[in-house]
Amino acid sequence: MSIPDAPPGRRRWTALVLIALAQFAVIMDTSIIGVALPEMQGDLGFSQENLSWVFNAYVIAFGGLLLLGGRLSDLFGAKRIFVAGWTVLAAGSLVAGLASEVWVELTGRALQGVGAALIAPSALTLLMMLFGARPKELTKALALYGAAAPAGGTAGAFLGGVITEYASWPWVFYINIPIALAVLAVTPAVMPSAPVRRGSVDLAGAATVTAGLATAVYAIVRAPETGWGSASTWLVLLAGLALIAAFVAIQSKRREPLMRLGIWRARNLAGANIAQLLMAAAWIPMWFFLNLYLQQVLGLGAFASGAALLPMTVATMIMMVVLAPRLIARFGTKPLIVIGLLSLAAGMLWLSFARVDGTFWVDVLPASLLAAAGMSLAFIPSLGTALSSARPEEGGLASGIVNTSYQVGSALGLAAMTAVAAGYGANELGDPDALTNGFSAAFLGAAALAAVGGLASLLTLRTAPAPESAHREERPAKADAA
Repeated sequence: MSIPDAPPGRRRWTALVLIALAQFAVIMDTSIIGVALPEMQGDLGFSQENLSWVFNAYVIAFGGLLLLGGRLSDLFGAKRIFVAGWTVLAAGSLVAGLASEVWVELTGRALQGVGAALIAPSALTLLMMLFGARPKELTKALALYGAAAPAGGTAGAFLGGVITEYASWPWVFYINIPIALAVLAVTPAVMPSAPVRRGSVDLAGAATVTAGLATAVYAIVRAPETGWGSASTWLVLLAGLALIAAFVAIQSKRREPLMRLGIWRARNLAGANIAQLLMAAAWIPMWFFLNLYLQQVLGLGAFASGAALLPMTVATMIMMVVLAPRLIARFGTKPLIVIGLLSLAAGMLWLSFARVDGTFWVDVLPASLLAAAGMSLAFIPSLGTALSSARPEEGGLASGIVNTSYQVGSALGLAAMTAVAAGYGANELGDPDALTNGFSAAFLGAAALAAVGGLASLLTLRTAPAPESAHREERPAKADAA
């Protein structure tokens, strides 16, 4: 993609630092609350079943509005939407930190999700604007961008532990404010601009997909309380599915839809997004329940629990930055996606054998490192495949779709595994045996999701050439994707 004022040389890599920081921050906001959840539960009065809504309020707004964020990036320019997103994220962080009641906390978290929904697709669009015409640099840029996700996940868990232990939980939200101010100060000088395009914004589509996702997650989360055989559970779930179906119908009829349905005919777009969705549906519940297992069963404090996740994240970052690009160049993307998801499933399966009298060294570390290896192998090739499948002028849409897949997977995966864990006793606080049974069931369910993702990738992805040969065949590939 050719951009008139794309920053040259060193400024491009400075811009990449901000883009990676954006990925770091939006993922950090999903994990930083994990260690702080027990204190937030006591201070704000969350029940054990509803505690996951501190996570889901963020992820539903994030995932539900990502397509809108991508569309706005295409229409008004990714740089403008990037700035707007950081502004909203800072405001939501302030509200969440000041909250003294459950509804205020969830409102702040939802606002943070709205900001993240503007930041994530615009950041990926900016990355493609800066590096899309340089395949070798693009692989490096995607590796750094991908490594920012586990870095944000672990930094969130670790910082959440430090802040909760030595300050108070509101500071897990306030930390976003100085980061946002720094990004807003530097962005105008280093990010490329794009002209405003003519077009309309599909607000009806954005409303129906967000409402559908929220309704479906709500039905799954409350199912253990109302019963899976309850009429109300299935009525709410069907309402959510009906809203999602309405979204698809709206997209098929509008002249300028939020998501052009024809984009799904692009080679490998659907397969790559399925991989991202099921990867997130396994990975995010692992973080959530591993935090709870470390604190509520093994008895680790907030700081120690956050520190216990550092080895997994450091390993993920090293493998994403150093190993994954070399393996992609050598073997292409499909084998890594399939092997990575199956390795992630194996790590989850190992975690499901965690014991009530277990230890970090035996029950957590080796299994988490295996899961980290799987995530490292699958994340970057599936992300790159999803982004490169679309036409250049639909970069914002492709970014919005792949981010939506990941966040929808996060929300639905966590909701489903929360229901599974509750069904096996994870809502019985103070009973380590019941908690361990519940957490083990959640890990096993997550393993199944990752395994399904590996099988789906094997069946749906067409073998793609490695980046070097893809560069030589750039024109035919683009014609096929179009």
